[in-house]
Amino acid sequence: MSDETVSATGEPAAERTLGGIGTRVLFEDDKVRIWELELAPGARSDAHRHELDYYLIQIAGDRIAVEPEPDTEGEYREYFAADVVPGVVVPMRRGGVETAINVGEQRYHEIIVELKDR
Repeated sequence: MSDETVSATGEPAAERTLGGIGTRVLFEDDKVRIWELELAPGARSDAHRHELDYYLIQIAGDRIAVEPEPDTEGEYREYFAADVVPGVVVPMRRGGVETAINVGEQRYHEIIVELKDR
């Protein structure tokens, strides 16, 4: 997926390529798309855009961070790091353009359930 960024002056900047929101799609039908994301310690996900509302379910790890792009519209518009709580389910709104970073010492694992619009 290609996307155009905007510079501080409001002019189009270099084109960027966005990846998927997870490592792989586990399931998809007309109502949901379920992703798995795994990151080794120090690893970064692809920069990606959350185009649908979703639930984030943490499975394993110790610390994860989100680095938003300047044009993000999601809930987190600044760099954010937090402890991982296995089993926690976090409802999130669409709009975020970000990169996930495993800032912990353990392998990070989460499931992302995107809710398709009807």
